[in-house]
Amino acid sequence: MAATFELFVDSADQWRWRLVHTNGNIIADSGEGYASRQKCKQGIESVKQNAPEAELVDAE
Repeated sequence: MAATFELFVDSADQWRWRLVHTNGNIIADSGEGYASRQKCKQGIESVKQNAPEAELVDAE
């Protein structure tokens, strides 16, 4: 089974997403809240489209 995106509402009543590995560990999160579920889902689609082959850059 692959990792899954979870949508949820935070304590500030903002929509957020997190990418969860099959073992339950959070791999990534939205880093910001969205005003609507629709905008949150658009954020997920943006990650899927823009990062499938993202390069690894060491920040030094």
